[in-house]
Amino acid sequence: MKYVVEAFAAALRDLREPRILVLVLVPPLGAFLLWAGLAWAYWSDWIAWGETVLAATAVGRWILSFDPGWVVGSLAAFLLVALLIPLMLITVVVATELLAMPVIVPWVGERHFPGLERRAGGTVLGSLWNATTAILWFAALWLVTLPLWLTGIGALLLPPLLSAHFNQRVFRYDALAEHASPEEYARIVAGAGGRLFALGLLLSACYYLPVVNLVVPVLSAVAFTHLCLGELARHRQVT
Repeated sequence: MKYVVEAFAAALRDLREPRILVLVLVPPLGAFLLWAGLAWAYWSDWIAWGETVLAATAVGRWILSFDPGWVVGSLAAFLLVALLIPLMLITVVVATELLAMPVIVPWVGERHFPGLERRAGGTVLGSLWNATTAILWFAALWLVTLPLWLTGIGALLLPPLLSAHFNQRVFRYDALAEHASPEEYARIVAGAGGRLFALGLLLSACYYLPVVNLVVPVLSAVAFTHLCLGELARHRQVT
């Protein structure tokens, strides 16, 4: 846990740097504007689709047998919100990966790990494949656990757990792509998986803090870069 806290603290300090500050609001505001615009244009169509989906289920038909259409409409709106939240998260994280990581990784490496050899084990195709598999895993887990949202505890616990898993899968590859060899990457993921998830969980909790949640995407990118490069440096010291 020590290395997780150190990476988080270092990322907080780096947020004050002009080069990092420039990146802070671009991913969240871009994702918000994108999905807000789509919701404004297509909300009624999405609600109609949600009602159609619910009406095709046994529960939906049972509710409609009592003719409370407003209940089905409310459930359709809940379903849409439950789907839009992960879509917005995916958009923000992927935008951060594409726009911010190419700036953050070299900057953190040169400033905090100047002696760390660059072995360039990552590739653009590898990054795209990593992001694609992370999105597919996240979407599958979200859909499988969606019924648990109807329980109070599930709606509280599942989003940060799934977000933590998604964030660490996305950012760990790009954080190590420039400096680690493929063998080193595999060993760090295997050996530091618990710490990567713990950092993801800590950062996911920050999404619940108003205003702070706007900087979490870039904060996550910086924090995972610190943790991953630190793990790589420690790994090379003992091998």
